[in-house]
Amino acid sequence: MSYIDKVLEELIAKNPAQPEFIQAATEVLNSLKPVIERNPQFEKESLLERIVEPERQLMFRVPWVDDNGKVQVNRGFRVQFNSAIGPYKGGLRLHPSVNLGIIKFLGFEQIFKNSLTGLPIGGGKGGSDFDPKGKSDREIMAFCQSFMTELCKYIGKDTDVPAGDIGVGGREIGYLYGQYKRITGLYEGVLTGKGLTYGGSLARTQATGYGLVYLVNAMLGAAGKSLKGQTVVISGSGNVAIYAAEKAQQSGAKVVTMSDSNGWIYDANGIDIAAVQEIKEVKRGRIKDYLNYHADAKYTEGKGVWSVKCDVALPCATQNELNLDDAKTLIANGCYAVGEGANMPSTLEAIDAFLDAKVLFAPAKAANAGGVATSALEMSQNSMRLSWTFEEVDAKLKGIMENIYAEMSEAAKEYGLENNFVAGANIAGFLKVAEAMMAQGIV
Repeated sequence: MSYIDKVLEELIAKNPAQPEFIQAATEVLNSLKPVIERNPQFEKESLLERIVEPERQLMFRVPWVDDNGKVQVNRGFRVQFNSAIGPYKGGLRLHPSVNLGIIKFLGFEQIFKNSLTGLPIGGGKGGSDFDPKGKSDREIMAFCQSFMTELCKYIGKDTDVPAGDIGVGGREIGYLYGQYKRITGLYEGVLTGKGLTYGGSLARTQATGYGLVYLVNAMLGAAGKSLKGQTVVISGSGNVAIYAAEKAQQSGAKVVTMSDSNGWIYDANGIDIAAVQEIKEVKRGRIKDYLNYHADAKYTEGKGVWSVKCDVALPCATQNELNLDDAKTLIANGCYAVGEGANMPSTLEAIDAFLDAKVLFAPAKAANAGGVATSALEMSQNSMRLSWTFEEVDAKLKGIMENIYAEMSEAAKEYGLENNFVAGANIAGFLKVAEAMMAQGIV
């Protein structure tokens, strides 16, 4: 049995009820086979066993009082996965689906994503099974204050710097930051995604979506292609999807779909981004409300966004939203490029199908890295007590994403896996962390 197979077998035995974490680890480790063969010292030092085990896992009770005066109890998590190259960095997710396995999968991915940015940040993730949908601002505040009362014991600007994720936007970050400051008495860059009046960074809101398109543009450009004049299908209608759609349209593409957990819209004339922003960011409504703005658009309940004929697909909703059948449909309809805006939105079988069909495929840990890259830029601004312009941050973001493409492309070529950007991203991200871990001894 190979070293990688042995590590995976032990990992599955230790974590039997964490399928998403096992999926993420399997995808990464299997792509590292040529690296392990070339570096036998990694097995001698049990590097893989160490990198798949979090440095620290925190799970805690979050009691809060709802608007009816009833005490509610949720479960909070923070997984501090790897600090070899910098303080733990990763978002907080508030969603009923959150459990330890989900947080571990996200934290594990974050290690390599953060490494790819070239910035000194380690991997972590956190969140709760609290559902912010339908809650009042006061209830959100009560939950966030209770959550931070426990979390503040384990984070800090040079220790662990959380950010937003699904269910955590500017409102939630504000409540979390206020409570951290109240308890610790410290005004420091301990959270990113903050409001502009108290240490936030311009372009942070747009960063993940814009970064996705910057990387896809770099990938297409290297293949002699361009987004200009292309039809793009996007899933999701949250922060990542909205700004990916905006930047794709600025690049000359026509975005024809967006979705939420209830269903999806198709607009043959191109999605009206301003309408989606008003529905989702102002009114906090459902995507079917788009028909109130454009009656000629079509709304369909349930899934199906990947059935639409397109040139480029950008999954920006959630994990495992794009399966093997979806991949086959996209390939049959002529889709030649996929960029993952969400975390692990494609199943392993779907990824294999894209690679076998020679579809240009940009994996999440590379394509989705714009958000955390700009969060790290926010940390830099906080440390220097500076505020950069939107144009300065956006230019740095574009440079980081183009460099990520170059690094994953070069790593793929180095190991004889040309255009396999999944392996390239994993290898490039892993090698930097591995070198740091080896240098720091058995810790």
